[in-house]
Amino acid sequence: MAAAAVRYLRSAGAPTVAGPVEALPRPELRAVGDDERAPVDQGEFRRVMSSFATGVTVITAPASDPGADPGADPGAAAGPGAAAGATAAPGAPAGFACQSFSSLSLDPPLIAFMVGRTSTTWPRIARAGVFCVNVLGAHQGELCRGFAVSGSDKFAGVVYDAAPASGSPRLAGTLAWIDCTIHAVHTGGDHLIVVGRVDALGRSADDAAPLLFHRGRFL
Repeated sequence: MAAAAVRYLRSAGAPTVAGPVEALPRPELRAVGDDERAPVDQGEFRRVMSSFATGVTVITAPASDPGADPGADPGAAAGPGAAAGATAAPGAPAGFACQSFSSLSLDPPLIAFMVGRTSTTWPRIARAGVFCVNVLGAHQGELCRGFAVSGSDKFAGVVYDAAPASGSPRLAGTLAWIDCTIHAVHTGGDHLIVVGRVDALGRSADDAAPLLFHRGRFL
């Protein structure tokens, strides 16, 4: 599409840029003061955003170093509609349900997901440096709920194998899987924006419907 736009502009005789394009100035950002009204009510923000239906994924990472503390670094965390993380035994794989996921770039192939800063699962994924996005089907609502609660062994009774590039849990029965290396992490308010470089991916041969989340319930 971009290439077609360039060809059109050239054929129309549009002027070309002779020199480098200067970047726009960065906007001035600041936090809302305690004596100021927040721009929008948080409850209303949630209600309006719930009108946007999203797919549902489970982000997984391979087992951490048995000597590491899986609950360390309380400053990172899970995304909207995702679990904040559960206490897990050292050496156990990590995973949480996440609806804040998107493709990002074709060249290079990048994806992104959002995770709350207070998550206890995110630090374990960050330490691993790799992860697998498991795209859930409409039949996997209970599996999603299992990964969206804290205080339990999320992988108990869950069938999975190792994703080919990262070794992250690749859950059985999903519509698709995307095996990634952490490419970059950006701040976004009370969340982190995690960008992953795609190393391998695949999809199910079944033409099954996706699991959707809309207004607080699965569709």
